[in-house]
Amino acid sequence: MSKTEAPEGRTGTPDEPGEFGAAGASMSTAPRDRDREDAAPNLPRLGVIGWLRWFWRQLTSMRVALILLLLLSLGAIPGSLIPQNNVDELKVQDFADRHTTLAPIYDKLQLFDVYSSVWFSAIYILLFVSLIGCIVPRSWQFVGQLRGRPPGAPKKLTRLPAYTTWRTEAEPEQVHEAALTMLRQRRFRVHTAGSGAGASVAAEKGYLREAGNLMFHIALIVMLIAFAAGQLFKSEGGKLIMEGDGFANTLSQYDDFKSGSLFDSSNLEPFSFKLDKFVGTYEKSGPNRGTARTYRADVTYSEGADGPEKKKSIEVNKPLEIDGSKVYLIGHGFAPAVTVRDGKGKVVYKASVPVLPIDQNGTATGAIKVMDNYRDKNGKPDQLGFNAFFVPTFAGVGKGQMFSQFPAAEYPVLALSAYHGSLGVDAGVPQNVYQLDTRKMKKFKDADGQLFKQRLRPGETMKLPDGAGSITFEKNLKEWATFQISQQPGTGWALGGAIAAVAGLAGSLFIQRRRVWVRAVRGADGVTVVEMAGLGRSESAKVPEELSQLAAHLHDQAPTAPESDPQPEASSDSDPDVVPAEGAEK
Repeated sequence: MSKTEAPEGRTGTPDEPGEFGAAGASMSTAPRDRDREDAAPNLPRLGVIGWLRWFWRQLTSMRVALILLLLLSLGAIPGSLIPQNNVDELKVQDFADRHTTLAPIYDKLQLFDVYSSVWFSAIYILLFVSLIGCIVPRSWQFVGQLRGRPPGAPKKLTRLPAYTTWRTEAEPEQVHEAALTMLRQRRFRVHTAGSGAGASVAAEKGYLREAGNLMFHIALIVMLIAFAAGQLFKSEGGKLIMEGDGFANTLSQYDDFKSGSLFDSSNLEPFSFKLDKFVGTYEKSGPNRGTARTYRADVTYSEGADGPEKKKSIEVNKPLEIDGSKVYLIGHGFAPAVTVRDGKGKVVYKASVPVLPIDQNGTATGAIKVMDNYRDKNGKPDQLGFNAFFVPTFAGVGKGQMFSQFPAAEYPVLALSAYHGSLGVDAGVPQNVYQLDTRKMKKFKDADGQLFKQRLRPGETMKLPDGAGSITFEKNLKEWATFQISQQPGTGWALGGAIAAVAGLAGSLFIQRRRVWVRAVRGADGVTVVEMAGLGRSESAKVPEELSQLAAHLHDQAPTAPESDPQPEASSDSDPDVVPAEGAEK
């Protein structure tokens, strides 16, 4: 058996067959350029229809699709670097206050609303149309190729990149039958092309390459649709819940709420849950001191309006999933319990007040507002306000500033400063419940004329000057947790599209489409000459290697005939000028 490889050839097109003719012309489903080189130089004017067709061809080309995909990726960068209105309006306002020159420019360019901007939507829609326009014709071509058969062998197999030949005493029909059986076993699509002396076995394999390519592009479309649906129909809200309190999934229950432009509040899934207890443990020594070891919210929840109660522990990255909604644990803090009495000792306010942490050790700030029922020493209605500064673990007097040393409540201290007057809550303007507006309030003053303030341990009381009353830091310190309730349709489709895209890309990169031909012709001396050749869609060393394995297997069925002439005749269809390469296997 002798084997030789001819120089690399061209696949050609239907209009320009090249050296391999139809055998290489249909290896690709990519759009073909049918303009001949010798076309007339004086072409007619395109006109409106012609320009529309030209624009459509450009838009649906793979080159433009890749450019649009790149532009979409670049357009998403400002959305990650610049604060967005749909994420945090306070950060946007803070950015505008600090950058008075850039903010108006960013606003005109819609950089504070990147994902809903006109230019981002235009890129998104053009990419969507481009992918569809590219996929549809290629899909029809691929279906046509699946319904068709591999073309017959080229006239001169010696010019293909992988080629081998030998002489055998087996009949040509026996060689063809053995080749058909062998190639079918190796999952080639195979048939006998031609008849008589021009008969050959044509086989093809690797259709999954184009199938993977199409799967990749279809998966991109699925991901685009899923992301668009997620942005249009999503809902996302936050809620702070203290131990013992609950939440029902209605719009009025949220502390803050954002939704897509097509979201309907009636689509909120009916469910409720109660925070039974927050459990947090932390590393007490070493370089990781203060790092959370347990960070868990134990809740009791029920699905629907009157569903049975169930227990669940919500942890970071382990949300509670109910009917398409996910409840994430995103924060934790403390709620000091306080009792406020007027000058006569009457209780006018009693509640656990949540304070917001400002560092990782739980140092927190907040405000205590007594709006009703309080009267001053003269019996006139008044309002009280206290700025609160809480630390779960105080370092001690004279041991540094008022900052917590550890996130657990090992030595809690509450520092208060007192005011009285109008809290501004009757003006109809929304207020931050965690901040005290002192513009219309007066300070309680100590003996030195300074703002009256005091640090309290659990169970201690701060008495206000001039018999104005008192405030007590109670011992029952509560904890709270913040939850994010999200409902975003299309996430499953997006994940499936991403997995399909990776699988399709892997198939298009690692699977090679290739064809194999086997021709057996009786020579002038009565001995059968067998020729085998292979052609891949792209240049690869695997095609000659695979052809060598196929030839070795077929050679076992049709072994080399004893040679009576050192220069055996080639088949009548082969190139008489081609001789085995130097060093070819014998």
